[in-house]
Amino acid sequence: MSQLFTPVRIGRLTLQNRLVMAPMTRSRSDDNGTPSDLVATYYSQRASAGLIITEGVFPSAMGKGYVRTPGIETDAQVAAWKKVTEAVHAKGGRIFMQLMHCGRISHPSLLPNDAQPVAPSALKPAGQTWTASGLQDFVTPRELSLEDIAGVIEDYRLATRRALAAGFDGVELHTASGYLPEQFLSSGSNQRQDQYGGSVENRARFVLEVLAAMVAEAGGDRVGIKISPEMGFNDITDANPQETYTYLVEQVRGLDLAYLHVALFGAKVDYHALLRPLFNGAYLIGGGLDQTGAEAVLADKRADATVFGGAFLSNPDLPERFRQGLPLNTPDKNTFYSPGAEGYTDYPFASGTNAN
Repeated sequence: MSQLFTPVRIGRLTLQNRLVMAPMTRSRSDDNGTPSDLVATYYSQRASAGLIITEGVFPSAMGKGYVRTPGIETDAQVAAWKKVTEAVHAKGGRIFMQLMHCGRISHPSLLPNDAQPVAPSALKPAGQTWTASGLQDFVTPRELSLEDIAGVIEDYRLATRRALAAGFDGVELHTASGYLPEQFLSSGSNQRQDQYGGSVENRARFVLEVLAAMVAEAGGDRVGIKISPEMGFNDITDANPQETYTYLVEQVRGLDLAYLHVALFGAKVDYHALLRPLFNGAYLIGGGLDQTGAEAVLADKRADATVFGGAFLSNPDLPERFRQGLPLNTPDKNTFYSPGAEGYTDYPFASGTNAN
């Protein structure tokens, strides 16, 4: 039998298969960051995944980076997410929440009282973000003070607590895509001269302290981390990424995390070969996989589970389609971030697979 459909242990969970749904921003929350009822339908439709990792969720209002993205700061948000976890669990699924603080990848119109976005250093990134009035240029962020940094770490801790209260099986720290944790980690966006900048040890400090706070709330076996070395998204650069990520994973090892999620897009070296031997938990590979590629990395023991994005977005019954060799729906890029059910909960199930 295909290894895709064999159980795998990830932290305290035993997953029914090795197909993981990637975190994907879908922008179906209200202006207050509260997920709509459609969100519960969307995730429950995909509960046959071994594990669902949600779209990025801001731990506090200052972490919001895009229009209609969800949070986990208010009682209303927790209540809405509880509907999601209950719907997924009712179908036998497992679900982690990805915590995503966008840092400088935001805009004052998205933040409380039109506040400036925050970052490790006051460096304006190139590019734009989606706001209620359309694309807006990024602005120069405000550099976080030491007191501010302690407050953000506390935000992550409390967000982890609230995610568990909402019924999530665990949480993932988004340390990729140019968002706040990667802004601290990367030399191009971090020019601090204190204990959070300069050497790789100092630049990794924020990520490790956030993870420690999350682990204190959930236990290491309910916490994962996502990285994407050399992805370059959102104007992020690092002078020596191999050194940076080797050091980070060596340090993360001591936290006994549930998994390390590594998504590669155009990296110059094989980070999987570099990093997997350094990590002592489950290793998840993502980034442009198809079924054949996923089968290969599992057969070669390069990963414990494989992560799919667009294929899960457009195929709620993806595991069964793979199992039966059925054709796949094509994702509609025009509706990735639009409001409403179109391109969200209306992708068809294949004939003969379990409908929603």
